[in-house]
Amino acid sequence: METRITELVSLLNQYAKEYYQLDRPSVSDAEYDQLYRELVELETAHPELILPDSPTHRVGGKVLDGFEKYSHVYPLFSLQDAFSRAELETFDQRVRKEFPQASYICELKIDGLSISLTYEAGKLVVGATRGDGSIGENITENLKRVADIPLTLPEAIDITVRGECYMPKASFARVNKQREEAGEAEFANPRNAAAGTLRQLDTAVVAQRGLATFFFFFVSQSDAVSQSEVLHKLDTLGFTTNHDYHLANTIDDVWEFIEKMAERRDDLPYEIDGIVIKVNDLSAQEELGFTVKAPRWAIAYKFPAEEKETEILSVDWTVGRTGVVTPTANLSPVQLAGTTVSRATLHNVDYIAEKDIRIGDTVIVYKAGDIIPAVLKVVDKYRTIQEPMPIPTICPSCAGILQHYEDEVALRCINPLCPSQLMSKLEHFASRDAMNIAGLGTSIVEKLFLSQLVHDVADIYQLTVTDLLTVDGFKEKSAEKLYQAIQSSKTNSAERLLFGLGIRHVGSKASKILLEKFGDLESLAKADQDTIASLEGLGQVIAKSITTYFTSQGAQQLLDELKEVGVNLAYLGQVADENAALSGMTVVLTGKLERMKRNEAKAKLESLGANVAGSVSKKTNLVVAGTDAGSKLAKAQELGIEIKDEAWLENL
Repeated sequence: METRITELVSLLNQYAKEYYQLDRPSVSDAEYDQLYRELVELETAHPELILPDSPTHRVGGKVLDGFEKYSHVYPLFSLQDAFSRAELETFDQRVRKEFPQASYICELKIDGLSISLTYEAGKLVVGATRGDGSIGENITENLKRVADIPLTLPEAIDITVRGECYMPKASFARVNKQREEAGEAEFANPRNAAAGTLRQLDTAVVAQRGLATFFFFFVSQSDAVSQSEVLHKLDTLGFTTNHDYHLANTIDDVWEFIEKMAERRDDLPYEIDGIVIKVNDLSAQEELGFTVKAPRWAIAYKFPAEEKETEILSVDWTVGRTGVVTPTANLSPVQLAGTTVSRATLHNVDYIAEKDIRIGDTVIVYKAGDIIPAVLKVVDKYRTIQEPMPIPTICPSCAGILQHYEDEVALRCINPLCPSQLMSKLEHFASRDAMNIAGLGTSIVEKLFLSQLVHDVADIYQLTVTDLLTVDGFKEKSAEKLYQAIQSSKTNSAERLLFGLGIRHVGSKASKILLEKFGDLESLAKADQDTIASLEGLGQVIAKSITTYFTSQGAQQLLDELKEVGVNLAYLGQVADENAALSGMTVVLTGKLERMKRNEAKAKLESLGANVAGSVSKKTNLVVAGTDAGSKLAKAQELGIEIKDEAWLENL
């Protein structure tokens, strides 16, 4: 019995691989179904013999309560976007400054949902969404129902891989036909359909929807030396990879491939929205490193967005948390990239003036990055008697005088007590990536503000259950729940607080870098601009924003108020010992490392107190050089900077 179950599982998995990955089925559907039914019968009679890689795991049978948050062991970065050849050439120049002989691999940008899979001893243990790159959602049970995802690997290894889960065009058409017949709303596009499917709580629905995957990246370390070798290795492990990739030595080669795939795009069995260009050599990738948001060794070229004509009916002006006043056009509804669009951003007053956009104009609208509807230009031939658009001089929220500074493209309200700004700041402060105060969303913030219970973020921590019960919609239970969520947020590590303050240009990743370095907000508040700018992944723009903010009297007062009510101002993550061997030193890694992975070397340097920078400058204290070191080593020698090898680092 056990032998037959093992045999059936092996056969069925092989047939599935031939069907889904190789596109070379060796048996008929009827033969497959017969063997599958036999396996089901045997497993039903002997559930103790069910194998972890049995294809029966791919059918439904579980109704989930919800999805748990999942903290990625390895951050999943997003990519910098490019929309023109000129932007690709800028990227190429930046790469070739460090690696003159660099070659690229061009991969199709699948329009799906980013996922990661983690295997232990060759068995799938976690499947998760990308989320914000640091925290996603655990959707393992749903991903087990995607037919081409291997439940076990041919090698008993521990790895994490990244890919895209998507809905093929054929599956999309079938699913929408079923929904139409059932009187249900159709999905707008395959990406929305894939995302909606992976968030189903009934795994049977996922199994029926016909999702598929392409994998392209080892998030954990591998022994591959190039991205093309990574794809080959993924193939051998049983993952589906996209073979429509291209190796290019020049940006001309890259552009030729982009044009070719743009022509083939409609004929592909799945949706793509661009081409991803990566430096092929992995050691060069490691050396180029990352910014706060994205890798320096890759860029995503986005195909030109779909464009439609429509009419501007009116314009709304709204105030954001930084005081910027943004114009949004109300449009005659139009179908665009699978959704009905009735509003589109006009960006700012300079953009309106440059394009001479007027109410009543017929305009071209598109989705910037296939996400945000925006007005591209006016269709002049339809213009009749439209008058130039009136530009507000008074804030629509507080009636304060609006400013249009010479070095800015936007109108700005500078009233620190502007209600719209204050409410937006409060909402941002409570958001998931900031202080994560569950229940303190837009509507509650508005009610608290209008009730005059909160004016700034410090006021949140003065709220009592009694205060909350005076607000419309609150009962004893909901008031107590929000109060406890507020109290719990006091113990957050300080990088969340820093992000929550909403300082211009300072995102969640920059906040973490800053607090890892300075330890607490009070120390950061005293830091000078050059010290901040020297940190890896930051720079002068973020540094200036930080120092400008903390030199204001209001910022210092806010810190004092938060400290007084017990909000933690210190970084609670791992911090290097001040007495460590390399404490306070700026170190640059360059060249190929033979015995250590680059991330291991970086982690060791940081544990020894070093700030690991991406480029050599006069402020660099030390360079650790591997083999084939190039321009960074040369510059270090020119500046007389101390140079050490990998063996030295190993022995520290």
